[in-house]
Amino acid sequence: MSASPGYGPVPDWVSTRALGRAVLLTGLFLVAGALLGRIDLVVLAAPFALGTAYALRRRPVRPPEIGIGAEDTNLVEGGALLAGISVGNRDEVGYDLVLVRTVVSSWLRIDEVRFASDGPGADGPAPADGSDEATRPGRRDATDRPYGFTVPGGTVADLELRGGTLRWGRHSLGPAAVRAIACDGLLASQTVLSEARAVPVYPVTEPFDADEAMPRAAGLVGGHRSRRPGEGGELAGVRIFGPGDRLRRIDWRVSLRARQLHVAAMLSDRDAEVVLLLDVLAEAGRSGGIRGSASVLDTCVRAAAAIAEHYLHRGDRVSLLEYGPSARRLRPATGRRQYLTLLEWLLDVRVEQSPHEPYDQVFGPHLLSSNALVVVLTPLVDARSAAMLARLARSGRFVVAVDTLPPSAVPPKRGQWTELAHRLWRLDRDTTIGQLREHGVPVVTWAGAGSLDLVLRDVARLASAPRPALR
Repeated sequence: MSASPGYGPVPDWVSTRALGRAVLLTGLFLVAGALLGRIDLVVLAAPFALGTAYALRRRPVRPPEIGIGAEDTNLVEGGALLAGISVGNRDEVGYDLVLVRTVVSSWLRIDEVRFASDGPGADGPAPADGSDEATRPGRRDATDRPYGFTVPGGTVADLELRGGTLRWGRHSLGPAAVRAIACDGLLASQTVLSEARAVPVYPVTEPFDADEAMPRAAGLVGGHRSRRPGEGGELAGVRIFGPGDRLRRIDWRVSLRARQLHVAAMLSDRDAEVVLLLDVLAEAGRSGGIRGSASVLDTCVRAAAAIAEHYLHRGDRVSLLEYGPSARRLRPATGRRQYLTLLEWLLDVRVEQSPHEPYDQVFGPHLLSSNALVVVLTPLVDARSAAMLARLARSGRFVVAVDTLPPSAVPPKRGQWTELAHRLWRLDRDTTIGQLREHGVPVVTWAGAGSLDLVLRDVARLASAPRPALR
């Protein structure tokens, strides 16, 4: 199991209260025996003195070492999680008791804690409060208490944390703390902390399958039908044979009827550029993880991952943009490498509220191609988002708006006017959506597979329609 150890400063071993009591009792018995002249008190002090000396005959020199990590770095929300805490003892003296406790993100569920050791003689973990319920599966608070076990000299003991992931993002595992007890409980080390480990959890890809229609396929090669003639798989018509035509394109039926060679004209296959624009100005709804309700950010990230996977699988170029103060951007590319980079990019998506107008220069012609299909994932909560969609439509780009506002996003009912205000806000939002549709911006609600089929087909039909010429 891979671990990322983070060692703090080397602590000193300090005496415990047990050592203080042993020294105090030995001293009291010896002083009382000397003052009172009683040999029996000296005899009573002998076991304490001999036991303390025997326990301290071999003292540990090195402090315990602790590391924390996850076995699988390609975790998906809703999947299984296997993490571990390693406690190492490089000294020759064994630790009589080791107490380990860790902090785990609320989006990482720990159901079971198991013990493993590479050396003989190690005892399994037990909760420090003496309860056995903490190791039972199905408990979400399995790491809320410390675990105690022994670590012999020169061995490494591992605590396996088994559970699952609840939500996408970069979640912290740790920091973990360890404290060792040696010499029959007479010496204790200071607490050693490990650095927190960031565990990336990728969003689950919702089923998505769009129609083949694209507004403009302008690349060199790809899987979409283009309006340009070329060596594709879509029939464009039949024409007279000319210089440079291939013999395998000859249509013999037409040629025999017309008594002149004719060839089948084909449409070339082109790839397309898809730009996923994520509106991060506002958040609404409450995230309940993979098995609960979805917030605006959850829907936005999962839908972006699904749409990008579909088009990248078809060989198209996909890029990502953020509409917010930071204006992050991922350059367009194709292939599996772009998909993995895209997932890493999505893990850092955060809602950034700002009173200032977002940086609009990221939508310039040098960054946003005029032939690209722009899919805007927005909750349409902020008025600036609707203005941005209108500007993109007026610039002549092909824009599709995906409504990511969940139906469960309602304000808390704290007064008699809250419901009425929410209804008025909904009516105003519906009016904004209607105005966007009048400007040629289709607005659809994300519903997984087939969400954009009808919209993409209409946009492609409008793009292929002849435009009126100005006279």
